[in-house]
Amino acid sequence: MMFARLPRPPRALVRGVVYAGALAAAVVLAACASPPSRFYTLGADAAASAAPVSASTAAPTWLIEVAPIDVPPQVAKNQLVVQTGPTQVKVLEEERWASLPGDEIRRALSTSLTQQLRTIDVYGTAHPDATPVYRVSMNVQRFESWPGSHALMDAVWSVRAVRSNAVMTCRSVVSEPVGGGYDALVEGHRRALAQISAQIASAVQAMAAAPRSTTDGSSGKGASAVVPACPSAPATTAAAGG
Repeated sequence: MMFARLPRPPRALVRGVVYAGALAAAVVLAACASPPSRFYTLGADAAASAAPVSASTAAPTWLIEVAPIDVPPQVAKNQLVVQTGPTQVKVLEEERWASLPGDEIRRALSTSLTQQLRTIDVYGTAHPDATPVYRVSMNVQRFESWPGSHALMDAVWSVRAVRSNAVMTCRSVVSEPVGGGYDALVEGHRRALAQISAQIASAVQAMAAAPRSTTDGSSGKGASAVVPACPSAPATTAAAGG
């Protein structure tokens, strides 16, 4: 039996079919690709809300150390974690913190305190032994983001006079109402942190102003002081779901 030989398709037609297939595949891959991530930070507004530092080169009369900050494990990740109910959360893959939340909080708190108190954060840095240092520690027990409702920070913090037994331990619970969108949520956390920062700044000032006595007749080691009461708690806003 004889078979007729079919004519070969022109090369240009073959190239056109291959090109069209590759283009279609690229379109499909682009459609399946993840949308670009957006990154948020707590630092900008906290710094802007503080008083500007003068250009003076005089050494501050006392220093601060802002220690690393702990946050709840469920929010200790780069992705924003939002509440969808009292016992449910949602992890947002495309909405992310510029750094881990504990680092964001520490950096913003350090910037705000150094500007409010006109001093220097010397954590991890050598400093003169003769200059009083106040160590600020914070444990964030709740860091909740309720879209369209409120942003809540519940933190236990302390101010301790280094080389002294004087320590003030306080708690701040701040709930800030927010509008829709993730920008509003981040802004709510900035406002909450600004309130806590102002309370901590008042605590450092009170510790620095407290009268001191010494147990060994010197002016440094063995110093003790009357620990002032915690500053007035920042005003909180009641919100459903928290």
